Amino acid sequence: MVNAPPPFVPGAFVGAEHRYRVRVYFEDTDLSGIVYHANYLRYMERARSDMLRLAGIDQRAAMEAGDGAWAVTDLAIKYRRPARLDDDLLVVSEVEAVRGASVVIAQRILRGHDTLSCETLTEGRVTAAFLSPEGRPRRQPAGWAERFTAIMNGETSPC
Repeated sequence: MVNAPPPFVPGAFVGAEHRYRVRVYFEDTDLSGIVYHANYLRYMERARSDMLRLAGIDQRAAMEAGDGAWAVTDLAIKYRRPARLDDDLLVVSEVEAVRGASVVIAQRILRGHDTLSCETLTEGRVTAAFLSPEGRPRRQPAGWAERFTAIMNGETSPC
């Protein structure tokens, strides 16, 4: 009997961690069947966007209201092992620091079904700043810093 992976669920909070599943498809790989290096950043971006959505942070509404948008201002990434075609990956995101106009998020990409039996493939740390429509740093909209702090403290209710 084949031990099937759990059903695909885009993202969910487990304590202070946001966990987001990704399947590696042919389009994600190079000719050798290994995930192209830039796609790890895409996986991390999807996971961060899903984390914000689940936390009730409406990026689209902020942009449409003319408040501003997030921009990555610093990024560090360490590739440890390659992901391959058909791998079941787990992107784990954790808020590390919250400031008035920015947030620091640590992320890991794991191969496997849970954080205990997974192999770490990639580790990254991202600083995202909230920018005005003119591109200058500005305070996050009211309540967002509090939501990030709640996530960091493992208080992950969607409200």
